[in-house]
Amino acid sequence: MTSESLAAALARAGSPVELLRNLAFPPSTFPVQPEFTNWRAEQRSWVESCALLDQSHHMTDLFISGPGALQLLSDVAVNTFANFGVGRAKQFVAVSPDGHLIGDAILFHLEEDLFDLVGHPMVIDWVTFNLERGAYDATVERDDNSAVRASGPPKLYRYELQGPTAAALMEEVTGAPLPEVKFFHMAEFTIAGRRVRGLRHGMAGQPGYELFGPWEDAEAVLGALLGADPAHGLVRVGAKAYSTANLESGWAPAPMTALFGDDPLMQEYREWLPATKVGSIGGSHPATDISDWYLTPYDVGYGKTVKFDHEFIGRGALERLAEAPPRQKVTLVWNADDVTAAVGSLYRPGPGAKYMELPKIRYATHHEDAVLVDGRQVGISLDCGYLANERSMVSLATVENEFAAPGTEVTVVWGEDPVSRKPAVEEHRQVQVRATVAPVPFVDFAREGYRSR
Repeated sequence: MTSESLAAALARAGSPVELLRNLAFPPSTFPVQPEFTNWRAEQRSWVESCALLDQSHHMTDLFISGPGALQLLSDVAVNTFANFGVGRAKQFVAVSPDGHLIGDAILFHLEEDLFDLVGHPMVIDWVTFNLERGAYDATVERDDNSAVRASGPPKLYRYELQGPTAAALMEEVTGAPLPEVKFFHMAEFTIAGRRVRGLRHGMAGQPGYELFGPWEDAEAVLGALLGADPAHGLVRVGAKAYSTANLESGWAPAPMTALFGDDPLMQEYREWLPATKVGSIGGSHPATDISDWYLTPYDVGYGKTVKFDHEFIGRGALERLAEAPPRQKVTLVWNADDVTAAVGSLYRPGPGAKYMELPKIRYATHHEDAVLVDGRQVGISLDCGYLANERSMVSLATVENEFAAPGTEVTVVWGEDPVSRKPAVEEHRQVQVRATVAPVPFVDFAREGYRSR
């Protein structure tokens, strides 16, 4: 059965905002066990000992191979590919012709002419579309996440180890001293007699490795990790805690995808893209023009990633924007009294404030709340949730440069008006939550040290 294209769905709905605000999609969840103990203790593990996070099931892999693979990636991404040799990885960022974000993912250079692009489907669909319409000597193999895959296990397992004792645990299970590996470089190890690749990485801003290999080795490698000396304090982390790790390291997941531009390329893409591939918008951001929901690489901290040493889709627009980006990424620390009052409203005659699901309180694929100063909107609050390690509700946000200094007082508008028809949205009233601008990454170690170790 052929699914409806985004272009057809848009024609039926009448406007992008109407289409996306009321999508009957449930909130995104990771298809792994929610908790192994409790999410508060699991959050603490990556600060106090060693966290084991199973990344095997919630991301999509796109394996790109062939002599033309690198050219395809270079044409689509804002990144430079100079010196991007085998054994390296990078945050791959793609934009539309007008310079707004399509999405981001992690790109692994596995072998000569073989790459693995790992992330949310937004950017993976975009790369696939550009491959199919171009004349590239390349092919792709797609492995959807476990919530979408029709049958069978993933092609690869992925286990993230991070925290103060991660290095010692790795040395035990590999039986050798850890090699010196730079951030976002890969090394090879032997664990339980299996060849294991490891990316020097850390989702919560703590030191660690992302270990991966063929699925048939998954059980043996996991068994070796779980069987390590208990003194390392290994804690398995479930979906709830894992969903908040990005708030500490400062990565904004699932930014709004710029699908609705007038450029002929985007019109063609909407005809190609199934409507089931788009996500909902939610939050208090009052924009009625979908373009006001779009973000740029500079809004979410990817300014240093943009390199004008090659031709790529959206280069001209980003060259103009790079001269003076108007906004920058920050962390917002929400006022504890205002959050407490919002939660407390659920216990009084309603309607109360929009329910805050802990620990991640985002209720749409692309979440955007208005950030105000003296009643004027100065930014957009994005991903939001609770951090047990900091005992704080926080969000990642992009705000006008004038208001980005740490300590600046702002207000986040929480809830929708009018209330949308999304399944996760109940009758409620908007409330205002005071917040204080803080650095991003929020955690001192992530901000000051781990990328250089």
